[in-house]
Amino acid sequence: MLRVDDLIAELCLLPAKVLGKKKRREFQTVELLVRMDCEGCERRVRKAVEDMRGVSSVEVDPKQNKVSVSGYVEAPEVVERLRRRAGKEAKPWPYVPYEVVPHPYAPGAYDKKAPPGYVRNVLDDPDAAPLVRAASMEERYTTAFSDDNPNSCAVM
Repeated sequence: MLRVDDLIAELCLLPAKVLGKKKRREFQTVELLVRMDCEGCERRVRKAVEDMRGVSSVEVDPKQNKVSVSGYVEAPEVVERLRRRAGKEAKPWPYVPYEVVPHPYAPGAYDKKAPPGYVRNVLDDPDAAPLVRAASMEERYTTAFSDDNPNSCAVM
């Protein structure tokens, strides 16, 4: 048997269940790789993204082919907007700084096309991740010497 307070609580939750609550968007920065050949491409990309609802700032770096959009936006929406309005193919930014990857010069991580100071983000890629992670024996050899005292060695 339902009590009165249980019935009222159920009625209060009913509109949320029926109508469906919208998830509130978070403020984030979406970084995309967009090929830009000239100043016209740069201008077209900037105008297409600036007019979106929720965008607070747009940074376009034509040398790196990078577009950074900050605001209350989602990556798929920005990609679709660039495809529709600017006619540009956009992909998620595939590069991370050297410091993030344990072995940045491994064959899967190093990329000649990457901007200076960046390597390919292989930590999320299941095919390339084993190439960049060191085996236990490699890890022992690389940590055997200390940067503080290069003449001493740790016990293996």
